[in-house]
Amino acid sequence: MIIYNVTIKVHESIHQSWLKWIKEEHIPQVIATGCFTHAVILQLLEVDTSEGPTYAIQYHAESKSLYNNYIENHASIMRQKSFDKWGDKFIAFRSVMQVVN
Repeated sequence: MIIYNVTIKVHESIHQSWLKWIKEEHIPQVIATGCFTHAVILQLLEVDTSEGPTYAIQYHAESKSLYNNYIENHASIMRQKSFDKWGDKFIAFRSVMQVVN
């Protein structure tokens, strides 16, 4: 199992709208690519929230090849949709992990 983790700090001014969008539009579109089985939304605790909350979205892929397919064929489109909708009101960084237990 591969976990594609996207950590996102969201500006307070868009927080509620962004959260609705990520749940109802973005994550379903990412899952619809067929590269991931599901996603989990986590809110980070014990971090600076003065400018807004920080979330981690963890997308679960059954294999590295499915993850690679997403990166090669879908990731840039999904990232552009985020920038087109929210502009500079969020900051994201990504990491990839493998489940070992």
